Amino acid sequence: MATALVIENDPTDDLRRLGEWLTEGGLQLRVLRPHAGEELPANLEGYAALVVLGGEQQAYPRPDGTPGAPWFPALEGLLRKAVRYRVPTLGVCLGGQLLATAHAGLVERSPSGPEVGPGVVGKRDAADADPLFRYVPLIPDVLQWHSDEITELPRGATLLAASTRYPHQAFRLGDRAWGLQFHIECDTAMIADWARDSELLAELGYDEELVVAACDRVMADVEEVWQPFAIRFAALALGELEDDTTRRSLPLLGH
Repeated sequence: MATALVIENDPTDDLRRLGEWLTEGGLQLRVLRPHAGEELPANLEGYAALVVLGGEQQAYPRPDGTPGAPWFPALEGLLRKAVRYRVPTLGVCLGGQLLATAHAGLVERSPSGPEVGPGVVGKRDAADADPLFRYVPLIPDVLQWHSDEITELPRGATLLAASTRYPHQAFRLGDRAWGLQFHIECDTAMIADWARDSELLAELGYDEELVVAACDRVMADVEEVWQPFAIRFAALALGELEDDTTRRSLPLLGH
């Protein structure tokens, strides 16, 4: 079986439901935890896909110039190799931000303030030609939990989804690397852990129990959209996803 390399940047943000969906799609998963001292590989040889998860760190340098986490320079190097060698890649929240910064995009503290809880994003026209997003509903349900945002996409990136306050909600680099600003991996227990004594919720004046309950109500809707998305990503990694360029090149019926 093909193996996806998964980078867990923070122990509070693991694969959770996304891991179940990727496994259902036929991928084996190798999880590396650099936050616990595990070293990243020098390259992606032997891996069919790369998945980079979220975390509380910042994708941009600290005020003293040091990276948001000691392993981020190496991780950005892996993300560049993934795009260069067309390894199917999925970055979630911080992972999506690192995909952007690795390719000269810009991530900053969001001028619109934090975004927390259930929400929706709107697909852009380019999503209709995307091998994964073309099957996502026009206004899909998502879960948000971030204070930073991608304020400038990398050169050549394709914007796939946006929202009013945060215009860069999903993008693609090349033809096989996707970055998501929102979360699709969470279950209610994960959200409850994040909400407990959360400085972010305190900053917004949000009630912890109400936020958890609101997220819980949309869990089934999030799964309905993003489980098939994850299955298609796994199919792409396994070489089982139909090549749309090949399909479009076939003659029309009757010609």
